[in-house]
Amino acid sequence: MKYRTLGRTGMKVSPYCLGAMMFGAIGNPDHDDSVRMIHKALDAGINFVDTADIYSYGESETIVGKALKGRRDSVVLATKARLPMDAGTGTTDPNMQGGSRRWLTRALEDSLRRLGTDHVDLFQVHRPDPDTDIEETLSALTDLVRAGKVRAIGTSGHPASDIVEAQWVAEHHRLQRFRTEQPTYSLLNRGIEREVLPVCERYGMGTLIYSPLAGGMLTGRYRKDRPADTHRSTYGFRYLRDERRLDTVERLIPVAEEAGVSLTHLALAFVISHPGVTSAIIGPRTMEQLDDLLAGDKVTLSDEILDRVDAVVPPGTDVGALDMEYAPPALTESHLRRRWAGERSAA
Repeated sequence: MKYRTLGRTGMKVSPYCLGAMMFGAIGNPDHDDSVRMIHKALDAGINFVDTADIYSYGESETIVGKALKGRRDSVVLATKARLPMDAGTGTTDPNMQGGSRRWLTRALEDSLRRLGTDHVDLFQVHRPDPDTDIEETLSALTDLVRAGKVRAIGTSGHPASDIVEAQWVAEHHRLQRFRTEQPTYSLLNRGIEREVLPVCERYGMGTLIYSPLAGGMLTGRYRKDRPADTHRSTYGFRYLRDERRLDTVERLIPVAEEAGVSLTHLALAFVISHPGVTSAIIGPRTMEQLDDLLAGDKVTLSDEILDRVDAVVPPGTDVGALDMEYAPPALTESHLRRRWAGERSAA
């Protein structure tokens, strides 16, 4: 593989990053099979592995730790923290989440224990935390870097405005800067081309793309008027039933046929062809899926094919949205949009 530099960290990573979300209870509960998949990906040249504490409540990290025994030094290892972990422990502790110093410090220690390592190469804030001042978060992360437990820090699912604010705070308070961002990007969701990717390029940040297959919709298994009985469909994701997305998939299939590749390989090649993208996260659940994803690593797309894609989904536009995308509180909590809501409810 031709390795790429992860932002300005100096670390070289493969254009495919192995995502570990499907290793564990929510995907493949067979630890031995998952370890074999990780080993196969590493043997194929992938040197970048991304996981998170929330994935099967730590089980994914445990599996990754098992797989990396004896191979840790050759892997750029990334994990994330921020989302609520209390459900995984059977408690109702509201402080087992967020971007506070209190939680991030504990979350990292828990992750290091599960991963069986004394450091991670990339520690990411897994979605914005409106309840925590960004200076608090960056100060905690800076101390973790200085302690040698983290090599670089990043964000995941952060809007461009949050990224810019964090860069400003880091510069003016002499704190560690976020070096990466992990946004969603695919043939169906190109919104980050407007601001997120240009902002990341401006600040020299690497990008790890999650859901380059649009949450499974670009595998060819989800077709209009043809319900798919898949592992992912059992979770009831709304985006899988979005008629606009299904219609667009039907228009993209002929483009893949014209290029002489599968829809899956078209989708992955499209994502990693953008100059602002460092690596695309592939998240297989089975060995068969991994084999298919690895088979597309040499696919490149001509300008003519990319123009055809632009005609179907114009640059900078989204066709619907993934259920797991971050939405600011002002969009999800109605009282934040209604000045007198509190007074009316009190009356």
